[in-house]
Amino acid sequence: MIENRPTMSDAAGNVRRPRVRENVVGAIARDICSEIYPEGSFLPRENDLCDRYGVSRTVIREAIKALESLRLVRSRSKVGTVVCPKTEWNILDPRVLDWIGPKIFESDLLSCILEARRAIEPAAADMAAARASMQDIAELERAWRDMRDSEGDLDAFTEADARFHVCLLKASGNRVFLQMAGIIEAALRFSLHASNEVVERHDEAIDIHFELVEALRLRDRVAAADCSRRMLDIAQRDLTAAVERRKR
Repeated sequence: MIENRPTMSDAAGNVRRPRVRENVVGAIARDICSEIYPEGSFLPRENDLCDRYGVSRTVIREAIKALESLRLVRSRSKVGTVVCPKTEWNILDPRVLDWIGPKIFESDLLSCILEARRAIEPAAADMAAARASMQDIAELERAWRDMRDSEGDLDAFTEADARFHVCLLKASGNRVFLQMAGIIEAALRFSLHASNEVVERHDEAIDIHFELVEALRLRDRVAAADCSRRMLDIAQRDLTAAVERRKR
């Protein structure tokens, strides 16, 4: 049930309206992702949704439009709103990943993210060794230092790790990879968090990330691509451990 209170106050005492629509979008989406509304099924009638989530018909209609934009549902005139197949969901949107939550370990989504990285990152590292500017290399080194210095803080470490890989795609100088960096960033962060959380210390990963920075500085394309592949091997190992831990 979503509370539909008219106003609320922030920390400074200013009155503001609650984010009712966003809350309802999230509530319905989580019910879809947890298969309360399975793929291929129809959502309840509008009035029933109003009763379930405690909001007006206007809010429900706006929420359905938002879910349609993420391809979680599809409205059919005079028929109703059907839950789309999972293969159609916009899984690169950070909200969708958040709504899927722990169920992501029950699917092959994390493996798919890793497969995509294997197809992209070694090539990006190769290109970056030839094309990266000194500023690009400095940004990668800064991300590596943040990884090293945040050892013991999983969230901070993962944030720096994700930033490193986004910087690598940008350093490739490939405009398509540059666009992809923004698209896959949320999925990358989620995947890295899953693999990072099963390791007590990250010395091995930190060392290889530094090796990659050095390979770029030396313009060694073979070494850069090799470092990238070794990183992904570590990610595969740790991700497998994370999935097994969840199963237990």
